[in-house]
Amino acid sequence: MSRAFVKEDAGAETLPERPVSPLRNLVTRRGLALIDREIEALRAALAAATGAGDRDAIARVSRDLRYWTSRRASAEPVDPSAEGAKITIGMAVTIEDGQGRRRSYRIVGEDEADPKVGRIAWSAPVARALLGRELGDEVDMPFGTAEIVEIDARPEPLPA
Repeated sequence: MSRAFVKEDAGAETLPERPVSPLRNLVTRRGLALIDREIEALRAALAAATGAGDRDAIARVSRDLRYWTSRRASAEPVDPSAEGAKITIGMAVTIEDGQGRRRSYRIVGEDEADPKVGRIAWSAPVARALLGRELGDEVDMPFGTAEIVEIDARPEPLPA
């Protein structure tokens, strides 16, 4: 068969770009450190994949590196207020519903959100309901009305 009909990149994955949120990229200092760590790891992975000649891995890692580099360039670090009067990104908030059940959330950037451990993106409906509120305020949540019973303005420690 003639080489004119053989695709040069046959076998390499064609991956779509990772979607980037159209919202502002507000991040905590911890989130910024996590982005930097991810970029560093991806650069090492790209070097390894390039050295091994693994075109599929190069495509995957390159795509992820483009995403994280873009997120780093647009990152807007937000530090919680030292007074902790009004809820902002980076703060931990505990609410209590009418049955006395408590739920705690830490409001973080979109890329560092992990609802399983209570980290919710600032753009999530629950976080939006809490932002700008104060201790003792009542807020409407998807599960009903709740009162803000605790606000912790201490930032999470940076990753080691």
